[in-house]
Amino acid sequence: MEDFAQRWKPIEEMLTQRFGKTPNMEAILFLIGMNEMNKFKKKYTKEQKQDLMHVAVCTLLSQSGYYEVEGYDQDGWPHFKELQPVPKMGMAEQELFLKEHVIAYFNHQEEE
Repeated sequence: MEDFAQRWKPIEEMLTQRFGKTPNMEAILFLIGMNEMNKFKKKYTKEQKQDLMHVAVCTLLSQSGYYEVEGYDQDGWPHFKELQPVPKMGMAEQELFLKEHVIAYFNHQEEE
């Protein structure tokens, strides 16, 4: 668990520096969705926010082979195909699972 904390801290610090406060998981997913879609604007509808967070979750989990991009619609939104079911887990486990994928995502972004 200490290893996780050491890997999560720099991600949290980077996001806090960029945005002036520590974002929660929903905000992190929203940011990843915007990044993936290259859609940066001031206002989003609730549905657009949910769609962006869905893109983020699928993008994150595609790193581990749970999803892959199947194609894009006419508006440029990706559509994902489930390759294997995500394991069932409790809320705390789920957050840790997602955070591990967030760490991998941002580490990969730095490499590019």
